[in-house]
Amino acid sequence: VGKTTCSCLLAVQLAKVRQSVLIISTDPAHNISDAFDQKFSKVPTAVKGYTNLFAMEIDPNLGMAELPDDYFEDTDPMSVGRGMMQELLGAFPGIDEAMSYAEVMRLVKTMDFACVVFDTAPTGHTLRLLTFPSVVEKGLGKLLKIKNQFSPIITQMSSFLGVGNISADELTGKLEETLPIIRQVNEQFRNADHTTFVCVCIAEFLSMYETERLIQELTKNSIDTHNVVVNQLLYPEAHGADGKACKMCTVRCKLQTKYLDQIEDLYEDFNVTKLPLLDHEVRGSQQINDFSKFIISPYIASEDVLP
Repeated sequence: VGKTTCSCLLAVQLAKVRQSVLIISTDPAHNISDAFDQKFSKVPTAVKGYTNLFAMEIDPNLGMAELPDDYFEDTDPMSVGRGMMQELLGAFPGIDEAMSYAEVMRLVKTMDFACVVFDTAPTGHTLRLLTFPSVVEKGLGKLLKIKNQFSPIITQMSSFLGVGNISADELTGKLEETLPIIRQVNEQFRNADHTTFVCVCIAEFLSMYETERLIQELTKNSIDTHNVVVNQLLYPEAHGADGKACKMCTVRCKLQTKYLDQIEDLYEDFNVTKLPLLDHEVRGSQQINDFSKFIISPYIASEDVLP
């Protein structure tokens, strides 16, 4: 439906009014590089043509296997226990992915950007990501509560395996450090002054239904959302030899008008932004910059000419 393009448009407009902006892709497909026509990695990289806009691509589903090595320092008994830690975390749904996500949030906080735009994965993955903080907080809380019960067993096993004296405190130390970050992420999601969610859809039934489901879940999780972008709208202008618009364009416009009316009624308290379907791809910094003006000012087919 154009989530990545809309994220890039928003980031470009924010870069004009904020000191520094970071756009992060949490979608394993990673389309930010394609949108800006520039290769990005897990390290923030300046977008061509901008001095205050940066982009990075990360996969929040990598889990413990891809956590930084400082989680398993050589001087730490855990340096021989990566597999043990992975098995331990595997018993708690969502913790594995949330550890990686929490590390991303830790990284973002140290960078001190004025604004961060997340280009999220499709709806199902996004809903799961949004519920991670509360799920993980409960899981970690339970794990830390029972650690004392397993402490003698862990000590005996470490001696038997000859890996030194590993205590339950050492095993759960990193988890205890992560719990406050998870709680902070949870609070930040629910703080309307810091976080808002922009929904992107197209004027079709399935997309509209999915958007409504997403908004209901966001509301249930106390996450602010009051913006909907309706993308890929058709504005027929070309006429045939008989002076009539093409039949398919006319039918599609009627269909879109029907669902646009429903969106307007359903989200009367929302800010609904309408973006046109173009006859070319929006790729590269210049095209994204040109197209981004329609996030701010409505597109009028008879007046606006895109390069």
